[in-house]
Amino acid sequence: MTRKKSMYRALAAAVIPTMALCGCSDNDAPNAPDEKWDGNGKFVFATTIKGSNGTTYDLITGPSLDEGSLTTIDNGLINSGATQWVFHKNYLYALTYNQGNEATTRSYILGTDGEMKERNMAYRISRFSSYGTYNNDIITLSTGEGPASLADSNGYKPMTLLITYLDVVNETSRKNDTSTGAYSMENFLGNGEYVTLAGAEQSGSKLYCGAIPMGLSQYGVAYENRKWVRPGFEHLVHDEAGGTGSGAYKAGELVGTQYPDECWVAIYNNENMTNPTLAKTDKISTPCGRFRSQYYQTVWAAENGDIYVFSASYAKTMSDPNQQTTLPAGVCRIPAGSTSFDDYYCNIESQTPGGNRSFMRCWPAGGNNFLMVMYDRALTEKNPAATELAIFDAASKKLTYVTGLPANVSSIGKTVYVKNRNVYIPINVENESPAIYAINTNTAKAERGVVIQANDITGFGYLTPAK
Repeated sequence: MTRKKSMYRALAAAVIPTMALCGCSDNDAPNAPDEKWDGNGKFVFATTIKGSNGTTYDLITGPSLDEGSLTTIDNGLINSGATQWVFHKNYLYALTYNQGNEATTRSYILGTDGEMKERNMAYRISRFSSYGTYNNDIITLSTGEGPASLADSNGYKPMTLLITYLDVVNETSRKNDTSTGAYSMENFLGNGEYVTLAGAEQSGSKLYCGAIPMGLSQYGVAYENRKWVRPGFEHLVHDEAGGTGSGAYKAGELVGTQYPDECWVAIYNNENMTNPTLAKTDKISTPCGRFRSQYYQTVWAAENGDIYVFSASYAKTMSDPNQQTTLPAGVCRIPAGSTSFDDYYCNIESQTPGGNRSFMRCWPAGGNNFLMVMYDRALTEKNPAATELAIFDAASKKLTYVTGLPANVSSIGKTVYVKNRNVYIPINVENESPAIYAINTNTAKAERGVVIQANDITGFGYLTPAK
C-alpha cells in the first residue's frame, strides 16, 4: 500500500459514522454491488471526507443508484474537489470557484478498466458565477470589468460578459474576445443597468439565459451625468467603497436593480452569445436562484422544448424598500421555438406552507416535471434553510412536497439524474452517511438508494468507459 493510500485510509476510517462500520449482510456489504459491473458504464460519486488531519475528496464508482453501500476506503480517485461537478458528453469536469481569481479546472473519465482517470489538461478559468452547456462545450459565465481600451473619460471600464468555453471532447479551452465591446453588459435591458447571466440552457440551436440586473456600475452611474439613476434612488449610489467578498462595492456604484418587478431572459442564436433577443414579463421577478456569488440556473427546457422560467423572488431580501420586489416566487413560460413569453403563469409561493416560502434552485425531472429545493421558511425570515424538496408539475401547475426524506437533512445535493419517472438526488444528513434518494415524480415519494460512507456527496452522474 502506498503512503498516500495508507494516510487516506486512516483519515477515512476516522470519520466514517459508526453505523457504517458495523457488520453488513452480503447484499449490503460495501462495494459488493460493484462486482456486478457489466463493463458498459458506472455511476460516479464525488465525495467529501473530513477528519482531524484535513479534508479529502474522492471519486468513487458503483453500478446502481437504488441499492447497496459504497465505501471510500482504498477506493476511488483522490482529487482536489470542486465547487460544481458537471457531467457532460461522457466527461466529468470539476469547476472551482475562487473569489476574484482564476481557478484550476480538471476533467475525468471512466477508464476501460472501470477506474476513474484524470485527464491530462488543467485549465485556468475566469471566476464564474454561473455555467451551462452547448453542444460539446461547458460554458462558464461571469460579468466583470472590460478592457481599459473601452473605459470612459473617468477611467471607468464597462461591465462585460466573460466566457470560458471548455470543449469536453477535444479537451481544449478558449475565451471570448472582449476587446471590441460586443460583450458589454452595460445598458443591457435598455434602462442603463448591467446584468449577469444565470445558466445557459440549450434548446435546438438557441441558448436561453436568465438576465439578472445588477444595478448601475461606476460606468453606468456616470453615463451622461447620472442619466440612468431613477428619481428616488439617488441615495443608493455609494459615496465610498465598502463591503466584503460578494457584497463588496465601489464608490460611485448603485448596487442592486432599480426594477425588481421584472423578469428578463436573453435568447442567443448560438454559442457566440452576441446580439441576443430579450424576452420580458412583469409577472415574476429575476429568473435565478442564488447562494452568495453563485447564480443558480432556473431557466429550463421541458421535454417538449417549452422553456419554463422560474423566479425565487430574491429581491424580497433587499434592505431598501425601493429595491424589494412585490412579486411572489413563480414560474412563466416561453413556448418551444418562441422568443417571447406566453400567458402561462403559476404562483409557486402560494402553494407552500404558510403561502410565503420560496426555493433555492430547481432542475428538470422528466416530462413537464421539475424538482425544486425549497426553503423551510420565508426568505425574509432569519436563516432560511434549503432542506426540503418538492415536485412541480408544470402541466397541472401543482406543487407537491416530497415525503420519505430523513428528518436530519443537513444539505441537498447540487446534481440530479432522471430515469424511469424517478429523479435522483444526493441527501446529506447529520451524523450519518449520505445517500442517493429516488423520488417518484408521480407520487412525490422518496426512497433511499445507495449509501455512500463519507461525509457528503457533492455531485454524481453516469459515465461509460472512454479511452
